[in-house]
Amino acid sequence: MSNKQRILITGGAGYIGSHTAVELIQKDYEVLIIDNLSNSYEEVINSIEKITGKKPVFFKIDLNNKEALDLFFKQNTIDAVIHFAAYKSVGESVAHPSMYYRNNINALLNVADACNENGITKFVYSSSCSVYGEPDTLPINENAVIKIAESPYANTKKIGEDILRDISKSTALNTIALRYFNPVGAHESALIGEYPVGTPLNLFPVITQSAIGKRGPITVFGIDYNTIDGSCVRDYIHVVDIARAHVIAIERLLSNNTSDNFEIFNLGTGNGLTVLEVIHAFEKHSGLKLDYTIGERRAGDVEKVFADTKKANEVLGWKATHDLEAMIKSSWEWEKKLKSTGTNFSKVTV
Repeated sequence: MSNKQRILITGGAGYIGSHTAVELIQKDYEVLIIDNLSNSYEEVINSIEKITGKKPVFFKIDLNNKEALDLFFKQNTIDAVIHFAAYKSVGESVAHPSMYYRNNINALLNVADACNENGITKFVYSSSCSVYGEPDTLPINENAVIKIAESPYANTKKIGEDILRDISKSTALNTIALRYFNPVGAHESALIGEYPVGTPLNLFPVITQSAIGKRGPITVFGIDYNTIDGSCVRDYIHVVDIARAHVIAIERLLSNNTSDNFEIFNLGTGNGLTVLEVIHAFEKHSGLKLDYTIGERRAGDVEKVFADTKKANEVLGWKATHDLEAMIKSSWEWEKKLKSTGTNFSKVTV
C-alpha cells in the first residue's frame, strides 16, 4: 500500500471536485473519488489522469445508499474527506424542495457517520455564500448573522453546517467549512471545466454555450435590482483558486493546525460584478455580440453579495489569484475545446 495520504472526494467527478482532485494529486496526495454521476461524467476521471499523469481511484456510489457507502469505508483506508456531493441548483431546489432536503442532508449524514465509525477525523465541507441570504452589509464576513435562507438549496447548506458543528462538538470530527461564492472558469489545459448535465443554470456556461451556438439567447433574471445597471451582483471566483483552498484546508487539518473543531472561511475575490458587467466583459474578450433578453426576477436569488476574504487571506494564507479576464478566457477556451473535439460527455458509457 502507498504511504501517501489518501483523500476521499465525494462528488469528485463534478466541477469543483475534479479541479480539487487535480490540485491534490499535484501535491502528491492519493485521491479516491465517489460520485453517482447524476450531474457529472466518468470521462472526467480520464481527463484528470491526462492532466496529472495519475488516475484517481473511482467508485460509482450513491451516498444515500448507506450499505454501499459503509462497505466502501470498511474496505478503504482514508486520511481525510472533502464532501462536495450535493444537488446545487437554486431554481431547481425551489421547485423540488423535498428532493434537495432528502439528498443533500441524508448524504451528508451518511458520510459523517461513516467517518465517525471508521476513525476519520479530518473533514472539509463544501458550503456556500448562499447561507448568508440577503446581507445587511457588504462585503460580508464569516460573523454575519445567518438569516432565513432564500432557497431550499441554501438551507441545505446551512443545515449541513449546523449538523457538522454539532457533530464536531460531540465527536473527534474536525471540520473546515468553506463558503464559496460563485465558482467559474476552467483548468488551463481545457481538459476539465463546467459541463452540467442538461440545461446549465450558472451564468458562465450559459454565456459560453450561447456564444458558441449550443443554445439560444441568455436570460438576465431581473433588471430592477438596486445595483449600478439593475442586474444582480455576485462575487465570481476562479475554480482553480477554490480548488487550491481545499488543498490548504486539508493540509491545515492533517497538520492538526486548526484553532477550533469547526472552522468557517469565505472563498471569494471580494469584488462584486453585475450579470451585465460579466456579459459585456465576455463580449470584449471574445469579440462576439451576445444575444440576451431581460426576464423576470428568479425565485431564490439575492440582490447582491460579495465576500470579505480577510479571514481566509490571513488565517489560511490563501488569496484568489485569477482575475475576471482569466475566468472568461479559461471558460471560453474550455467551450471551444469541447466544440473542436466534438466532445459530448453525455454519449460516454458510464
